[in-house]
Amino acid sequence: MRERNAALLLLLTSFIWGLSFVAQSVSSELVGPFTFNSVRLLIGAVVLMPLAIPRILKHRKEADWLKRTLCAGIVCGILLAIASVTQQIGVAQSGAGKGGFITSVYIIIVPFISLIFGRKVAMKTWIAGILALAGMYLLCMLGESGISTGDIYLLACALFFSFHIMAIDELGKDVDGLVMSCLQFLVGGLVAMPGMVLEGPQASAILSAWLPILYSGAFSCGIAYTLQVIGQKYVQPSHAVLLLSLESVWAAIGGALLLGERMSFGQVCGCLLVFASVLLAQLGKSPEN
Repeated sequence: MRERNAALLLLLTSFIWGLSFVAQSVSSELVGPFTFNSVRLLIGAVVLMPLAIPRILKHRKEADWLKRTLCAGIVCGILLAIASVTQQIGVAQSGAGKGGFITSVYIIIVPFISLIFGRKVAMKTWIAGILALAGMYLLCMLGESGISTGDIYLLACALFFSFHIMAIDELGKDVDGLVMSCLQFLVGGLVAMPGMVLEGPQASAILSAWLPILYSGAFSCGIAYTLQVIGQKYVQPSHAVLLLSLESVWAAIGGALLLGERMSFGQVCGCLLVFASVLLAQLGKSPEN
């Protein structure tokens, strides 16, 4: 596959992920956050199973491989469930557009968390962090009511997605990425299920939200992930992350066109600063990273 075609796959992936924020916003009016995420993560697992099961069977006699994969899937699945539920609550209160940009801050948070593990943080990352903080201030504080509960949930979501990424980096080095992803979707769906039971959703409510749930499960979790795996084989990681980070832009566009969301001029400037910080944090990274 040519690099240009692979880049288009990654661009499509970011588009699917960005519109998933719209699906989350729509479904939040119909079902609770635990119900939405339990069902959509399980759908994502089902979509990947046809590809994952043959790979599992191939390594079924390798106890060490199965142990590493199971450990990675469980840890990442738990973190994914927490991040997804907090994101859903935040998007319901703050909107798809703002949700996309605040969530993208995880790209800035990860390097700073890595300080705990003795890793150095480049000067450009510190600058990106300052830009992100400035953007977050404009985005959250220039609204009608300043920083909201939804914004706090979205920041918590970004933090847990940061932990999720670091867990993948630490535990996913020697495991099959597609199998681990399928397993983490399965674990995440099961972890969110007790909350779903407490929410007590009616079957009619779930059926009324079938379209956004199906989109987020089949497309955002299953198909988009597969496209990402294929695309990243032919595109340098630094370029891939830049393309994938466009999900925040698609979320804002989708929120404006499909949901009628509007931002003030100051909030738009905040979005631009956050996006600039994400780009700055990724520029110049080597393929090894």
